[in-house]
Amino acid sequence: MATKQSRMHGRVEGARAHCAVPGCGNPGEFKAPLEPANFDGPGSWRFLCLDHVREHNAKYNFFEGMSSDEIQHAQGPLAGWERPSRKFAHNGADPPPAWGDFADPLEAISGRFGRARKAEQPSRFSKSERRALSVLGLGEDADRHQLRQRYSSLVRRYHPDKNGGDRSHEGKLGEVIEAYQLLRKSAAFA
Repeated sequence: MATKQSRMHGRVEGARAHCAVPGCGNPGEFKAPLEPANFDGPGSWRFLCLDHVREHNAKYNFFEGMSSDEIQHAQGPLAGWERPSRKFAHNGADPPPAWGDFADPLEAISGRFGRARKAEQPSRFSKSERRALSVLGLGEDADRHQLRQRYSSLVRRYHPDKNGGDRSHEGKLGEVIEAYQLLRKSAAFA
């Protein structure tokens, strides 16, 4: 039996058997399940002609035997999505390999996992110090000289004396000063 698709969805082209309904001589070109309620596994099928498969489909009721609550749940927009799914990697990549297991002189593997490797290294800053660095717009690789330069430029930008008396940036100026006071005392910049 060929399974070529045609204009009639579900038709099996070239069916040689007759319709499974007794007394019908038309070719059985459409598959219909023997037990409509049992869809676990491959199931048992019979082949029907177009008229009899239409009659079979007209009698079929998916919700037969369900309570009104079960029907409402089955028709909801989230029906079938309540199954648990596996967690995905936070960075969308495979976990990095154990770096001590091999030598990588051309850095062919570490190029892909470089960011993950840097994330594994402990930070030299505390959480509040990292927040202060972000206020100043600096990365964790900043040194004392870069800290002082960035602080000076931000103070000049936000200070009302440099903005023609505009006091709308005083809140931001206060954050910059507070961040600098915290970072200049940090052990990372000692």
